[in-house]
Amino acid sequence: MTSAPRDREIAVVAFAQTDHRRTSEELSEVEMLMPVLHEVLDRTGLKTADIGFTCSGSSDYLAGRAFSFTLALDGVGAWPPISESHVEMDGAWALYEAWTKLLTGDADTALVYSYGKSSPGSVRDVLTRQLDPYYVAPLWPDSVALAALQAQALIDAGDTDEPALAAVASRNREAAAANPHAQLRGPVPRGDHIVQPLRTGDCPPIGDGAAAVILAAGDRARDLCARPAWIRGIDHRIEAHGLGVRDLTDSPSTRLAAERAGVFERPVDTAELHAPFTAQEIVLRKALRLGDDVDVNPSGGALAANPIMAAGLIRIGEAAARIHRGESDRALAHATSGPCLQQNLVAVLEGEPR
Repeated sequence: MTSAPRDREIAVVAFAQTDHRRTSEELSEVEMLMPVLHEVLDRTGLKTADIGFTCSGSSDYLAGRAFSFTLALDGVGAWPPISESHVEMDGAWALYEAWTKLLTGDADTALVYSYGKSSPGSVRDVLTRQLDPYYVAPLWPDSVALAALQAQALIDAGDTDEPALAAVASRNREAAAANPHAQLRGPVPRGDHIVQPLRTGDCPPIGDGAAAVILAAGDRARDLCARPAWIRGIDHRIEAHGLGVRDLTDSPSTRLAAERAGVFERPVDTAELHAPFTAQEIVLRKALRLGDDVDVNPSGGALAANPIMAAGLIRIGEAAARIHRGESDRALAHATSGPCLQQNLVAVLEGEPR
């Protein structure tokens, strides 16, 4: 069961993120992360000692060293000992673990954070390490090439074309003009083909960034936030590892996660989709049954800033922040991991009636 029991409601009560940049070579992961942790705690008035559970998401492959997340704990403060966990995934999955922890009643508050520095190396090469090690990884298809396969499959199926993909990029980056944290804001040229049919404008920027949220349960959430973003449902599913056995024009895992999270029970007014490539937004809109009346990626989405391991958590944070500000009543947040939307997490967030 993945819908939160009514006697233990969990909400996002605070969200903070860095200004996402092409490179932050002058900063370590801890130095990049600490201002975000201070900001998210300040938004609630909590201290580190008040947090019942801490969970993080990051990747040792990006850092280039094993157990790199232990260094980031210097930014949290792990002494006296804290209740802490880590996932080698986007921070959205760390939030899922923290949500589960709070549902058990073992804690009333949780700090979730994630970070990624993509600038030091070739992200396209690093991401090949998540492919099937026997049949796909030895061929070294990079992330852009695989996304291009998906885009071409959509074009061949008649679901989109290059002008439609360009329109997706334009809308997202124009929306990012109002987002002070976005790496790319305003109109961005389509550019040349990187891998046909994808052009520069169809692909996410490479950059560094971090994000953090605080979860709280029940009345504790109401004490910490004027309008909590209640997690009404959350679920994640995975596609087959082998790309050859998947229909790249569809995302049944996203659809199933959305169904289990309760997305289709009532309309949503906002959707923050983790779609690093323009063609993936086409796939997600279809799987999630999003019409033109839904405000999709008002933050600019992953096409405006895509810090690996944090971009999915940011989608949840951005959706929650709109509820906090009264700009949304029922929002959908989506996170993905792996090639061609292989793993997908969907959450439904609601504000209390105004």
